[in-house]
Amino acid sequence: MSRHRILRVLGAVAGAAALSLTALTGTASAAPFCGQVWGSAPESSQQYDRERLLDVRSGQHACFDRLVLDLGGEDATFGSYDVRYVAQVAEDGSGRPVPVRGGAVLQVVVHAPAYDDEGRSTYERGNDRELVAVGGYATLRQVAWAGSYEGHSQLAAGVRARLPFRVFTLAGTPNSDHTPRLVIDVAHRW
Repeated sequence: MSRHRILRVLGAVAGAAALSLTALTGTASAAPFCGQVWGSAPESSQQYDRERLLDVRSGQHACFDRLVLDLGGEDATFGSYDVRYVAQVAEDGSGRPVPVRGGAVLQVVVHAPAYDDEGRSTYERGNDRELVAVGGYATLRQVAWAGSYEGHSQLAAGVRARLPFRVFTLAGTPNSDHTPRLVIDVAHRW
């Protein structure tokens, strides 16, 4: 074999190897590195104040699905919640089970009623079984209403599987429509 032909073959092999390596690296780098250090143990805070549930909304991120509870009341902070995986959420007052789609159920309890001191609703819901549209989400499968009773409100979130989550609060701005929020992020994977 001529030297010229050997160099062409070696060049083709090296080019194929480089192309394969680029393809492998490109595939691996397409998935975001999330690096979460969250767990699946219950998270709670008992810093009681007088807030009201105003809205529930959701969002998708590269590494997690997000559930946000908008709260409002006497101040710009909020800190009384309990979020945990349970076998099933029971409806406040009646005790009836609240069925949700998914392989795991995340119970979300906020010590903030969905009504004011005169009993008027502060959170207008559409469909109690589908509080927010989560179709096509990677982790959340359904978010259902479980009631507001004796000063607290409860939701049932159907999750694809028992995945890690984190909970935190965001302060609002006094004397504005920018209210405090409870944020629950559920990871797409371990």
